[in-house]
Amino acid sequence: MPNGPLSLPARLCLLAWDPARPAGAGTAHLPGPVRAGALTELAWRGLLIDEDGIATPVDLDSRAGDAVLDGLLELVRESCPHPWRTWVTLRSRVTLDAVREQLVAEGYLRAEKKRVLGVFPSVEYALERVAAVEALREETRQVLRGPLPVAAVSERDAALVTLAASAELLPGTDVRAHEHRVRELAERAVASAPALREIVREIRTALAATATALP
Repeated sequence: MPNGPLSLPARLCLLAWDPARPAGAGTAHLPGPVRAGALTELAWRGLLIDEDGIATPVDLDSRAGDAVLDGLLELVRESCPHPWRTWVTLRSRVTLDAVREQLVAEGYLRAEKKRVLGVFPSVEYALERVAAVEALREETRQVLRGPLPVAAVSERDAALVTLAASAELLPGTDVRAHEHRVRELAERAVASAPALREIVREIRTALAATATALP
């Protein structure tokens, strides 16, 4: 996929941007998907582990080398223990804000300062690298639809599609038409680390519940 170096939460953030729609449309409910991507990425890297259903930092000193992921690690360390499902939504806007700052720095988004009611400072984000995001969206749809065999899909791309499907960031008609493939991609996402299967399932379940609850 294009944008391969981008982290999973960054790619999920960009997937919500439809270049055909007005700036920012469809991005209001991004905190959950972006946080889910960050949790999954940290679990993949072995920096967050499962202890009786609780998301637990592997130690006090490990770092991911990514500002977004390290920020979430620090938040988990400083907080009371919580299960994976809780972390999908708990203070999730902190992770979204960090991802958007990162995407601005890398030129994918543009930050526009505004004032609400002419008084309160605010920041709105607009898509800057339209072609790159269009390519990401198309490649993600191709992973969902095929024809590439699931076994040939990278684990990272498989995770992106399954999380995006759970968060309703992909066209609902495509997801419903390929439900069996989504399940296969979910297994592919943890092929090299079966121990992560339950973690990813918990994250996807929480994400789906959040998407269903949205107006």
